[in-house]
Amino acid sequence: MPVLEFPLLGEVSLLALGLLVLAAFGAGWVDAVVGGGGLIQLPALLTGLPQQAPTGAVLGTNKLAAAAGTAVSSATYIHRIRPLAATAVPLVVCAALGSAAGASLATLIPRAWMSPIVLVALVVVGIHTLRRPQLGLEHAPRHQGRPHALRAGAIGGAVGLYDGILGPGTGTFFIIAMVTVLGFGFLEASVHAKLANLTTNLGALLVFGVHGQIVWSLGAIMAVANILGGALGARLALRHGSGFVRIVFLVVVGALALKLGWDTVRLLS
Repeated sequence: MPVLEFPLLGEVSLLALGLLVLAAFGAGWVDAVVGGGGLIQLPALLTGLPQQAPTGAVLGTNKLAAAAGTAVSSATYIHRIRPLAATAVPLVVCAALGSAAGASLATLIPRAWMSPIVLVALVVVGIHTLRRPQLGLEHAPRHQGRPHALRAGAIGGAVGLYDGILGPGTGTFFIIAMVTVLGFGFLEASVHAKLANLTTNLGALLVFGVHGQIVWSLGAIMAVANILGGALGARLALRHGSGFVRIVFLVVVGALALKLGWDTVRLLS
């Protein structure tokens, strides 16, 4: 079977490359609608690339594709729904600070603790959303002025911290926190979540780039697919509204819970 040679990674078959492109497209779509694209793209890279590929290069290449898709889907959302500065500024700034703090703490916290904690959080989030069918279907912001800014900053800091330590489902947690705490609709929450997620992605991308851990050729190919998926996902979300985003949200929460549950069982066995 024909193969391509990539720096740092070695030989990758055309079949594996095609599957990686499809995974990047699907990840971009999911990430644009409700976050959680990392559930698709990163596992695809880990299984599709040679086993000897450095972990840093895999993660850096993943971030390049993800950041490109998030940037385009963010622009698509902003073109239709103007983000609120009172929400976006504290959310983004605190997300960046939280992500940096989380990255520095990541080596101090046993990774075995993280999956069960996040699993419990996801189960609670899923049950909470299912028990409140109207949650997030209407955009009815709560709090004004400083109380609103403080809550937005707290969401950014807490979810950013999680993103720096672990990462999967970051966009999903941004959305449910804004829906529950700030009273946003799912669609409006997605707009602000994209901005915060873009910030943390760019920060991580900068670190990987400085350390030479990005395979630019493969990352560029996957970035194009991620962008196309992200643009399509954002347009569908804008067309069908918060009800559509809520359904995708529940599916992604369920998928993430199953994945983390499986990871926890493997660690305990």
